[in-house]
Amino acid sequence: MTGARRVGVVIATRDRRDRLAVTLSRLRELPERPEILVVDNASTDGTREMVARDFPGVRVLALPVNHGALARNHGARALRTPYVAFSDDDSWWAAGALARAAELFDAHPRLGLIAGRTLVGPAAHSDPLNAVLAGSPLGPAPDLPGTQVLGFLACGAVVRRRAHLDAGGFHRLLFFGGEETLLAYDLAARGWGVTHCPEVVAHHHPAPSPRHGRPALQRRNELLTAWLRRPVPYALSRTAALAAEARADQQARRALREALARLPSALRERRPLPPHVERAARLLQPEGATV
Repeated sequence: MTGARRVGVVIATRDRRDRLAVTLSRLRELPERPEILVVDNASTDGTREMVARDFPGVRVLALPVNHGALARNHGARALRTPYVAFSDDDSWWAAGALARAAELFDAHPRLGLIAGRTLVGPAAHSDPLNAVLAGSPLGPAPDLPGTQVLGFLACGAVVRRRAHLDAGGFHRLLFFGGEETLLAYDLAARGWGVTHCPEVVAHHHPAPSPRHGRPALQRRNELLTAWLRRPVPYALSRTAALAAEARADQQARRALREALARLPSALRERRPLPPHVERAARLLQPEGATV
């Protein structure tokens, strides 16, 4: 296995057959010719049949129920490439991006995850997160490329497979929505580098309307991430802030209700960050949040 063929692509999908077809067409055009694995979260719209008919070279891992973001974990385990690039069913990689990612991983043994630069829509606008990542106060590290970060977009991330599995992958309790920060924490806690490398480019073409309930899921998972890894005073402050917002915000009420229902599990699985990672997390936390 040589060059960019050392990077496989995992796509988690559910009931978005037409968008997935566009993504697969784009990925098959890449000069790197990566191995592609579609992990289907129990679709009912003919997704598996479409892939078998129109993309016979693409493997499908059919899950019996919807595993949300954990589908990516199943895909990473099923692939045998040393590096795994994640795509959503509405995102794909720019030509040369996977080859560049492989070069960076090969040259930097501690590098666990590359947070790429994401361009949005036909006009290829820069995703707002790009500027946030590029301006990370964590700065560079002598043994890593790019800028150190503790966040990323899953559809613009490439991981070292061994690091991803070592950190446990995406956490089952979060399921979907804002699940990336916890994985970044867990990689850093295990000693792996997480960096923003803007030369690794992904294209994201999301639907014009966001998925229903997505803001509530993201806020729920931000709170659960705090309880799973951050100091108790910080988690309490974030809980109080969400409770205050819930008085007048329906999405906040849903987020708080769902977070509280999962809180006993979060407390059982709580594993505070090592001091050096906690210090980094504090540099990145919202203004006004207390520890």
